[in-house]
Amino acid sequence: MYLCARIMKKIALVVGGSNGIGLALCSRLLQRDYTKVYVVDRRTPAVDLGASVVFVPFNLLNEDFSVFEQFADIDTLLITSGFGRVALFDSLTDKELQNIFKVNSIAVSRIIKHFYPKIQGQDLFFCGVMGSIAGLISSPMFAAYGASKAAVCKLIESLNIELEMSRTPNRILNVSPGSIKGTSFNGGQTDLKQTEQLANQILDELFQQKTLFIPEYAAVYKGVLQRYSADPHAFGVESYGYKANSGRVATAPQVKIGYLSGTFDLFHIGHLNLLKRAKEYCDYLVVGVHKDALRKGKETFIPLEERMDIVRSSRYVDEVILSYPEDMDAYAEIKYDYLFVGSDYKGTERFNRYEAYFKDKNVEIVYFPYTQGTSSTQLRNAIESTTSKLIEQND
Repeated sequence: MYLCARIMKKIALVVGGSNGIGLALCSRLLQRDYTKVYVVDRRTPAVDLGASVVFVPFNLLNEDFSVFEQFADIDTLLITSGFGRVALFDSLTDKELQNIFKVNSIAVSRIIKHFYPKIQGQDLFFCGVMGSIAGLISSPMFAAYGASKAAVCKLIESLNIELEMSRTPNRILNVSPGSIKGTSFNGGQTDLKQTEQLANQILDELFQQKTLFIPEYAAVYKGVLQRYSADPHAFGVESYGYKANSGRVATAPQVKIGYLSGTFDLFHIGHLNLLKRAKEYCDYLVVGVHKDALRKGKETFIPLEERMDIVRSSRYVDEVILSYPEDMDAYAEIKYDYLFVGSDYKGTERFNRYEAYFKDKNVEIVYFPYTQGTSSTQLRNAIESTTSKLIEQND
C-alpha cells in the first residue's frame, strides 16, 4: 500500500499541525518526500520546517468552515487538534464545555464530512484522526474530554464499516494514545525529538490503511483495556484516585480570552474583519464599546446601545461590555490573554506603558495592521459631504 502511495501527489493537510504530534507528523511527511504540507491551526508552527509547509490560520471554533475548500489537491488528511484538562466536571465553565466538544468532536466530524468524497473514492486517500485512550474507557476527572474523544472513536469505527461496504480501499485511522511526551498537552512543551518515533509509527499505520492504532498497546494499554472491560466501576474508581494524586488536576479554565475595544460607529466590513481576525486567536472574545468618540475629537452617529447591539450580533463576539477608560483597566475585571489593537499604536508612549504592565502577566498584545477598504472616516466624510450639499440645496 505504501508503494502505491509513492506515486501520488503527496500533498497533505495537517489540522492542528503547529505543535506537538501534529508538527512532528508534518516533519516526518516531508522526510517521506511529501512536496507540500498545509497546516491549519490557530497559531503559526512552533518550528519553521521550510517553504514546503504552508500555514493557513483558522480557529476550529468558527462556524464557517469554507477555509477547507482550498485544499482540493490533498491526498492525505491528518487531524490532530484537540484540548482538555484533568479536572472535576463541576469546575468546567459552560464555554469551556462547549469548546471541548466543538473542537474535539464537531470540528473533526465536519472536516471528515468535507473530505469524505475523497475518502470514499477509489483513488488512494490517507486519513488519520487523533482519538484518545480516554475515549475508549471511563475517564473520571477527564469526563468531557473523554466523552468528546469517545464520539470521535465511534464515528471512525462506524465510518470504516461504511467504507468497507462501499468497496473503497481507503480507511480512517483512529490514533488513540495515552499521554504523549513532547507535546503542549497538560502544560508540556513541543519537542520534535520526543515525538519523532511516534510520528513515524503513525504514518506507517496510516499508509497501511489500518483502522486503529494504540501506541504502547502491548506494553501498557492492553492491560488497561482488559481491566476496564473486566470491571468498569472498579477501573473508574482506580482511575479517579490516580488522577487525584497525580498533581495534574487543573483548576483554571482552559479558555483563552481576547479583548479589544472600539467605537464601532457606522459598522462596516473593516469592523467585521477586525472581529474575525481577533477570534482566530482566542476561544472567548470580549469587545468593549466606547461611550463616544471624543478622544478622537469626533462625534458618533449611532447611539451607544445600538452600537453595542450591532457588535453583539456578530458570531465572532462572545460578550460586549461598555469599554473602560483604558484597555489596561479592563484586565482587572476580564483577565484576558490577548489584547488586540491597531498597528498604529505600536511604539506609542501609551502602548509602551501597556507592554511594560503586561510583561509579567502572560498577556500578548496583538497589533493588527490596517487593511485597505471601507473605513469609518470615509463613511463619516461621505455623510458630512452629502449633508452639506443638501443644506446648500435647501438654502
